[in-house]
Amino acid sequence: MSKTSIHQVVKYPEAVLARPADTVTVFDKELATFVDEMFDSMYAAQGIGLAAPQINVSKRITVIDVSFKERPEDKLALINPEIVDREGKQVEEEGCLSLPEIREKVRRAAWVKVRAQNVHGEWFEVEGEELLARALQHEIDHLHGILFIDHLSPLKRDLVKRRIKKLQKNGEW
Repeated sequence: MSKTSIHQVVKYPEAVLARPADTVTVFDKELATFVDEMFDSMYAAQGIGLAAPQINVSKRITVIDVSFKERPEDKLALINPEIVDREGKQVEEEGCLSLPEIREKVRRAAWVKVRAQNVHGEWFEVEGEELLARALQHEIDHLHGILFIDHLSPLKRDLVKRRIKKLQKNGEW
């Protein structure tokens, strides 16, 4: 069994986080290995979701495990995912591995249905509510170059950006 590598999570304002990711067209062993590395990288960073752009790879790939290793059957690898339906609303606090220590309340749909491909290129659908719905929306946003702070009011977003600039100036970001 080969050892997979842990990829470093890039931080805002890294350019890769602000642009739409490329569609995955090749489904091979390399892709499957990369998805395994994404799970390892996500767990190493103590996250429940990770999008490829967050590790500086501009591809439409995300991994999610809201149970954080508690239920292996809950692990999701989504290639080229799209939200096909959404209902309701929830407002909960969110964080992001690319924005460490920044947490804000974000309004999201309470339930979503997502269509995606697996590592073999086969299409499937997954539905999620509450935390899973939030994680799906958050990670799919990354694939469109959208961060959770983009959902905040202009005032709140500006305050967060100023806080980040101060942390950068102090060498803490």
